Amino acid sequence: MLRISPVTRGLAALRVLARGGGPTLLWRAVLTAALVAAIGLLPWLSRTDPALTVLKARSADRDPAPGTLRAIRDQLGLDDGPWALLGRWLGGLPRGDAGTSWVSGTQVLPDVVHSLGASLLLMAGALVVAAGTAAAVCARTLRLGARGRLGARGPGGTATAVLAALPEFLVASVLASVIGVQLGWLPALGWYGPQWMVLPSLALGLPAGAVLGRLLDDLLPGAFAEPWAVAAAARGVPPNSVARQAVRRCVPGLLPNLGLFVVGLTGGSVAVEQIFDIPGLGRLTLQAALAQDLPVLQTGTLALVLLAAAAGFLARLAVRLLVGPALRDGALHSPHRPGPPAPRTLPLLYGALLAAVIGFGLPRDALALDTLARLQAPSLAHPFGTDALGRDVLARVSHGALTTLGIALAVSAAALVAGLLLGLLPRLSGPLVDTVSAVPPVLAGLLVAGIAGSGPWTPAFAVGVVAWAPLAAHTSSLLRQERATTHLAATRALGAGRWYLLRHELLPAVLPPVTRHALLRLPGVALSLAALGFLGLGAQPPSPEWGLLLAENQPYAERAPWAVLFPAAVLALLGALAVTAAGGVRLPRRTRPGRPAGPPGKRAEPAPERRQSRPDALLVPVSTSPTEER
Repeated sequence: MLRISPVTRGLAALRVLARGGGPTLLWRAVLTAALVAAIGLLPWLSRTDPALTVLKARSADRDPAPGTLRAIRDQLGLDDGPWALLGRWLGGLPRGDAGTSWVSGTQVLPDVVHSLGASLLLMAGALVVAAGTAAAVCARTLRLGARGRLGARGPGGTATAVLAALPEFLVASVLASVIGVQLGWLPALGWYGPQWMVLPSLALGLPAGAVLGRLLDDLLPGAFAEPWAVAAAARGVPPNSVARQAVRRCVPGLLPNLGLFVVGLTGGSVAVEQIFDIPGLGRLTLQAALAQDLPVLQTGTLALVLLAAAAGFLARLAVRLLVGPALRDGALHSPHRPGPPAPRTLPLLYGALLAAVIGFGLPRDALALDTLARLQAPSLAHPFGTDALGRDVLARVSHGALTTLGIALAVSAAALVAGLLLGLLPRLSGPLVDTVSAVPPVLAGLLVAGIAGSGPWTPAFAVGVVAWAPLAAHTSSLLRQERATTHLAATRALGAGRWYLLRHELLPAVLPPVTRHALLRLPGVALSLAALGFLGLGAQPPSPEWGLLLAENQPYAERAPWAVLFPAAVLALLGALAVTAAGGVRLPRRTRPGRPAGPPGKRAEPAPERRQSRPDALLVPVSTSPTEER
């Protein structure tokens, strides 16, 4: 057998990526320029006076006299227009000069570099927590699959859903108040050393690890059902070795989403950085966006875009290294199998419980104030207690469900369709995914509000702009592996056309896991919608949206924990319903393992299998291909 060294394989992977890099780099440069230009136009798009916003950010109590505003315009050159400001900022970048902050008057680049370092360190800690959480989610599936129990899954669907559905700022608040303040085990505020990393890393890594673990758990049964795993188990190969190779077989399908998580943990952790007082890049970018501090905002966004491009490139390179020539030669087996039917009891139970909560609270008045009943504990009159204004929490949860769930379902469905369609065009969607994923949802909301204005549909459009990116990355990754399978190569050799393969082979294999992924993200979409509304970009208080309930009652979490726990429990119930219902999204495949279906009018023959000459070849299911053997 001819062995290929890792260095040779890495160079080959770089050459493969570089062959199509010209148009991709040009498309990425165009997208980056468009994003930076849109940010440069933000003060003028928002139809507000930039000088007034800068004055409020510098000194909120200062009188906005015309002379004062005129002095600020002259100092910042605002009368020259946005394009002149953008040109001066771009001209200074080659010299390492990103300009001066409009608010603080300090150099921008050192502050951005310092904030980026803090965010990267926090991201590394969160990834460690996410990896441990994902391993815990998949532990039982790995153990059962390695022992030959094909199709077996772990029972952690509900726990995974609860972790994935809990908002990061709520997890951060609980950890900071309980572990940091009440118990005093770890510091809760500041950024001074490794001890200060633990709590924010847990707050960021637990939900991300739950999502990644669920996606990996979705692929593992198909890997354990492949011929190499069956033969390895029959020959008595240790289960731990089979489990390691099964994880290696499934990781390439998750690497694009892992790259998106890296960027999201760096730029999207604004709430966690605010709660723990961490000088990160997400917090710096949000403060600059609210103050319309363009030099800081543009430099921070450019740093996030470059980070997203680097993460995407490393993810694609890692896929090439892990999969090897098998991806090119069509020597893979399909990791997507129909699998056993999912139980229907849990989705029905969760759905009935959620419907009961909503139905029981709808007859109540969600806006009625009772100052004498402020922060009352749960009782027969108020089953979920009352909030700081004496309003019934159950009524507000129920009424908020109608708008929150309706818009969240619509946004999730639109993101699923857009992600599938764009995922079919990886050359087009790859740079677009990297660029879009670099924009925090809050910044996307500010850009959308600046262009379209604030309104009830502004949060929906802003979340929809970024919600399709992980689904498109997932679709492209799964399609890339599915196109390299042996049964698809055999079907193509029998004369099947491109549209036949897409309709009968590719989409039936890719649509169910991407749909399950979209359902897994449904609670996060609902929370993002309400969070943008709380920032003033959509529905305003006293609207009973779920994110508003959590944000409004968070300051009273220690005195009246029910005001936060019950809305969070309903959100977790929605996550449990979405995850368990996603388990039933499984379309039957028209082909049996090892027997591809040819085009109409032709008889399908079994795909030829090459005999392995050495027992240890059974443990290299991903990187071994016919071209590596003699």
